Amino acid sequence: MSRNMPEQDVVVHADDARLAGIITLPERTSALVLFAHGSGSSRLSPRNRYVATQLNEGGLGTLLFDLLTAKENLIDEQTREIRFDIDLLSRRLIGAIDWANNQPETRGMSLGLFGASTGSAAALNAAAARPTLVEAVVSRGGRPDLASQPELVKAPTLLIVGGLDTAVIEMNRKTAQRLSTTHQIEIVPGATHLFEETGTLEQVAQLACRWFRHHLIANRLPAAED
Repeated sequence: MSRNMPEQDVVVHADDARLAGIITLPERTSALVLFAHGSGSSRLSPRNRYVATQLNEGGLGTLLFDLLTAKENLIDEQTREIRFDIDLLSRRLIGAIDWANNQPETRGMSLGLFGASTGSAAALNAAAARPTLVEAVVSRGGRPDLASQPELVKAPTLLIVGGLDTAVIEMNRKTAQRLSTTHQIEIVPGATHLFEETGTLEQVAQLACRWFRHHLIANRLPAAED
């Protein structure tokens, strides 16, 4: 992580589970972005950690945490079933939102959600369940089509998809049609599902940082007096 922004290991209490997490809070930040990783990933996802670092550089706090317990992860490595339990992932994310909102260091911060793959569906479900707390959502290469009721989401939502990820582009477009909130689809040219091509993940980070800064920070600043 960046200098002067040390990361801290935390234990997130969510949905009756204790989940390992990493929180980073830039000095004087007023916003926190919670990450919901994708299928088979964890708080150590190199792609999400890269995006988190860029958000930190932009003055945003970040919380990366495991959606599964260690025992659940061992089971999932063999069955690959729990990672697609969207209801469970959503409950864990909702619990993490409530946890963050009750911690002394992060209470009262404007909250955003960054979801990847199946984590995007969990992010939309959590935003719908906590409309007064979640103020912005970003999806990276996500499966928002797996969300139960995207029309209930109030938070402005950005859907980022790789230009070569044609099937997922269509899924995102169909979900966008169901969103009643402010929303936008950004297609990154030349990118596949995991944004492994040179420069594509950097574009994701820039788009996410711009979206979160606008909706979590700029919109909270007091209006200038004439």
